[in-house]
Amino acid sequence: MPKAVALSKSRESRTLHRILQKWAELTPEAIAIAAPGRAPLTYRRLFAQIETVKKILNAAGIGRNDRVVVALPDGPETAVAFLAVAAAASCVPLNPAYRAGELTSYMAPLGAKALIAPAENDSHARTVARALGIPVLELSALPHGEAGLFKLSGAANTRATRSGFAAPDDVALMLYTSGTTSNPKLVPLTQVNLCASARNIRAALELTQADRCLNVMPLFHIHGLIGAVLSSLAAGGSVVCTPGFYAPQFFQWLDEFRPTWYTAVPTIHQSILVRAAANREIIVRSALRFIRSCSAPLPARLASELEETFGVPVVDSYGMSEACHQIASTPPGRRKPGSVGVAAGPEIAIIDETGSRLPAGLDGEIAIRGANVMQGYAGTPEINRQAFIEGWFRTGDLGHIDCEGYLFITGRLKEVINRAGEKISPAEVEEALLAHPAVKEAVVFAIPHPELGEEIGAAVVLGDGAKVSDSELRRFAAERLADFKVPSRIVFVAAIPAGATGKIERLTLAERLGLLPESSGKQAAYAPPHTPLENQLADIWSEVLGVARVGSTTIFSRSAAIPFSRRNC
Repeated sequence: MPKAVALSKSRESRTLHRILQKWAELTPEAIAIAAPGRAPLTYRRLFAQIETVKKILNAAGIGRNDRVVVALPDGPETAVAFLAVAAAASCVPLNPAYRAGELTSYMAPLGAKALIAPAENDSHARTVARALGIPVLELSALPHGEAGLFKLSGAANTRATRSGFAAPDDVALMLYTSGTTSNPKLVPLTQVNLCASARNIRAALELTQADRCLNVMPLFHIHGLIGAVLSSLAAGGSVVCTPGFYAPQFFQWLDEFRPTWYTAVPTIHQSILVRAAANREIIVRSALRFIRSCSAPLPARLASELEETFGVPVVDSYGMSEACHQIASTPPGRRKPGSVGVAAGPEIAIIDETGSRLPAGLDGEIAIRGANVMQGYAGTPEINRQAFIEGWFRTGDLGHIDCEGYLFITGRLKEVINRAGEKISPAEVEEALLAHPAVKEAVVFAIPHPELGEEIGAAVVLGDGAKVSDSELRRFAAERLADFKVPSRIVFVAAIPAGATGKIERLTLAERLGLLPESSGKQAAYAPPHTPLENQLADIWSEVLGVARVGSTTIFSRSAAIPFSRRNC
């Protein structure tokens, strides 16, 4: 491991390229990025690749604050592409599994200067880019080179008007976040936001150059981009970029790369626990010093099982795109059940409807401010006026802070569905369902789920004389939506239940329609596999069906699907 290098606060970098350049100069031969089946990439070679990509972008007329869509499968090339584009332009990562219609709605309003897509396949993203007149830059991985090295081709000869590396206030990353309308909001995050967030995570986790993260989160998601990749590199450590979460290989990666930590959503943690007993020897000799969970509520039972199984503390974190990922985090070894920890970077306040701060113990809306918090959504002045109050960003989440400074989240003002960290707009799903000729009305809402946090439910009213089954309607929706957005439960009703004022109340629909977990009957107890043959069969069925847990009494349903499995990423 590289020798530790102490850095004064005054030398903290405020741009992404300065972070990487610093470590390229201080520890040039230290490993920055590793990946299965590839030679590792050093900080010196990483920064050289970033400089090369910057020159290619500038020569193609792409410079600071110009938007570049990145739609690539998970892996080291995607991590490096994000770092390079964000260092010289504005990176807009999109899930490559999106359907053409979804990609069109996301890409059309961007004014993107280019799309970066794999050279070897004709993806939906490339088709949409061509239709919108967006130039395509083809990324060709170098399978025999170090992890993350690639070539970019297809650039036109045009000089950028704002060339060079980005300045602190330039936008580095732009992410879509779902709202209560079918038009997702665009979150612009500056270089300062990214660097501040990376420092916050580094401090909260006490990361050093000796630390190595095993990343199993998708790299179109801020959890993977900032929570795993950038936080590791800001500390001068290393990150293992896998091709996405694949449960049967997790323990092999744990043994091969000897990471000191990994970060994931609760559904992934649960899937890992299922296979823990069969991999006890690997766990005993692992180098883990902690496990991090973020992007969805972590059940206390699951956290305890993780700590008991791996013998290391679990760090629960709370974050959102608008805060460039992390807001609060539990101090290592001092987790308080039910809490997402203490402020870990930004200031946190609990406010009432007027914006006044509430004392400890009282529930209210969670508000934040700090260097990692965005300045406002792109192109939505009216929404921004509602989202900010006296410099505080209103998260839309409800909670309270106890006398020791621990934050407890008790609910959400927003109606967005949080399915294992993926935020889904009900209106967007409704739009897809209403496109079916048999559907007269559709209302989408959240159903509590013990592992996913929430799953998607839909109440549907059919037209007179129309007929369609729930499975047919799900297949119809799957042609227009990514898999994780397709409703798990569809209920056909004569009329959508309304409240006393006649307004549709999404937050109560699951209860009113009898879809809460306790109202759906007692579930069979989970019986884990015990013999080598049972474990082998469980792995096969888990991969084929995309479910988190498979046991001898498992009843399969679509709601058990892992949203971040590699087939969806």
